[in-house]
Amino acid sequence: MKLGSLLPKRGWVVLCAAMIAIAPTVVWGQSQEPADAGQAMEQAADDAAGAVEEAAGDMQDAAGAAVDNAANAMNNAADKMADSAPAATQEAAGTTSAFLEFFRKGGNFMWPLLLLSIVGLAAIIERFITLQKASTNTKKFIARIIEELRSNGIRSAIEVCQKTRGPIAAIVHSGLTKADQGPAAVEKAIEAAGGIEVAFLQRGLMVMATVANVAPLVGFLGTVSGMINAFEAIAAAEQVSAKLVASGISEALITTMAGLVVAIPVQIFHNYFLSRIDRFIIEMEESSIDLVNELEAGNIRP
Repeated sequence: MKLGSLLPKRGWVVLCAAMIAIAPTVVWGQSQEPADAGQAMEQAADDAAGAVEEAAGDMQDAAGAAVDNAANAMNNAADKMADSAPAATQEAAGTTSAFLEFFRKGGNFMWPLLLLSIVGLAAIIERFITLQKASTNTKKFIARIIEELRSNGIRSAIEVCQKTRGPIAAIVHSGLTKADQGPAAVEKAIEAAGGIEVAFLQRGLMVMATVANVAPLVGFLGTVSGMINAFEAIAAAEQVSAKLVASGISEALITTMAGLVVAIPVQIFHNYFLSRIDRFIIEMEESSIDLVNELEAGNIRP
């Protein structure tokens, strides 16, 4: 069958005209699609760039806010420190001024009490350091000396004493130097050295005892002086006022309190150091007895 038989001539004309009319539209549509796609891509790129710029702006704003907050916090802390520093300075100044006012109200007898407090504190520090250096593990030391006497002889034991600090080592050293003269000479040498060491340990206790006894007396003397001043002020005044009487009584009580404040701690430390010295004396006696017994037993290597 021929294609021309399907349509009449007029039909072919209409078909060709329709194709000619549709062709530009199809061609224009095909050419327009890439353009639309390109525009869509450009629009998407613009939108992405805008989103990035907006995110960057938000991040920059957040960072700026964080920096501002940190700066504000630091400024607030600095302000608080600046505010607290004058307050602390004023408090310290107030404490110092209060102490000076208290000292001034005590009268002239506060100066000897201040001197006694300084002397007592110096004696306490000196005795504490001295007794701390003199402390020794006596049992361990004596056991080592006896071991050296049995294994290496007197000369080796003397060297151990020379290398050890403390009164125990000094006493044992004095006894060992007389070992060749017999136990009686050793015991006598230990007693003489022990007396010297005890005197050395008790050297600062007399100063502390003096401060502890004199400070309350000075305080009572200030009390008597304050009462005398109070009665003299009452006798000289035409009208007696409570303020006039209170000034003299205040001076009397302040000196009494200051004398007791100085004396009580010094007395406590005096008794503490005395107990430690008594313990040293007992350790010295035990050490001398152990050494003499070892020499009398004859277990010493020549």
